[in-house]
Amino acid sequence: MAVAIDTLTTDGESHGFTLQVGTDGKVSYGLENTAVDASTDGYDRPGSASPDPATDVPAEPDTVVDPIDTAEGAEVADVDAAAAPSACSDGAYSTKDQKEYGTYNWYVGDGGMPGGLSRDDATWAFMDAINNITDSHNNCGYSDSVGAKENYPADTSREASINSSNRCTGRDELSVWDGGDLKSGVVASTCFYTWAMPGVKNDLREADVRFNTHDYDCTNKPTSSCSNKYDIRSVGTHEAGHVFGLGHVGSGHSNLTMYTNSFTCKTIARTLGKGDVLALRSIYEEEHNEPVGANHASVSRGSHDDAGCGLHIREQQ
Repeated sequence: MAVAIDTLTTDGESHGFTLQVGTDGKVSYGLENTAVDASTDGYDRPGSASPDPATDVPAEPDTVVDPIDTAEGAEVADVDAAAAPSACSDGAYSTKDQKEYGTYNWYVGDGGMPGGLSRDDATWAFMDAINNITDSHNNCGYSDSVGAKENYPADTSREASINSSNRCTGRDELSVWDGGDLKSGVVASTCFYTWAMPGVKNDLREADVRFNTHDYDCTNKPTSSCSNKYDIRSVGTHEAGHVFGLGHVGSGHSNLTMYTNSFTCKTIARTLGKGDVLALRSIYEEEHNEPVGANHASVSRGSHDDAGCGLHIREQQ
C-alpha cells in the first residue's frame, strides 16, 4: 500500500514524500525536492507531495465556510493564453504510476463546501469536474474513447481524510470530496492510496479531495467582476486528473488542464487540451482514435512510488 498527497499551493514550492508498505511488511519511503517543474512532453514521472502523511490523526471538525457565491453576469469565456501553444495544438503530457482499474466511487462529505455552495450545488460542480476527465471533455475534436469510470453513490457524514496540516489521516475506504481547513498557502489537496501492481501502474484504492475553504475564496461562476477567486470546476477538473493518474506539464503549456500553475477567475482548465486527452488515452485506451493530423506523444512508465503533484496557483495579471 502506498500513500501520497497532492497539494495545490500558492507560493510555487513543493516537496515530495512517498510512503509504501510492501506485502512482506517492509516499509520504504522517498523524499525528493521537486521545486523545479520542467516541461514533460510525453514522459511519466512522479510529481511532488506534501509533508509525510500521518495515519493516526483525528479528523478535524467542520470549518467555517465562505460567504455564498452570488456572482451575477455572464461567465467569463474559455480563452487560450496567448503566450503558449493553443490547447488543441499542445500535445505535452505526463502520467503518474497510478490507475483506476474499476470505477471511482466518490462521495460528498459534510465539511464546508467551496464557494459557500450548498451540498447539492457542490455535488453538481464536483460531478461536472470529474466528468470532464472521464468524458474527455474537449473542444479539439477528440471523441470520448477513454474507459475511465466514475460513480456518485451518495452523500456521507464522513469528511475527506486530510487534516489542517495537509496530512492524510488514514484510509476509511471512502473517496470523499469536501471543503475544510488546510495549511495556509494550499488551495486544495488530494490524498491517494494505491496498491502496488508489479509490471503495470499501481491500483488506485481511494482518493480524497479537499478545498481550502478557510483561507481562500472560490466561485462556481467566474464573471467579469470576479476578483481573486478560484474556479471550483477548473480546480476540480485538475484534481480529478490527478485522481485518474495524470501528472503535471510545466512552463510553456499554460493552456492545458494539467498545467503546473492555474489562474484565479479563469475557466480554461475545465476543458481538456490535446495533451490532457492523450494522457488519459495512454492510460485507459489501447487504441488511440485521434483527429486527423494529431501527433501521438510517446510515454514511458515511471516509478511505482506514488507521489502526488503540487499545483501552484497564481492570480491572472
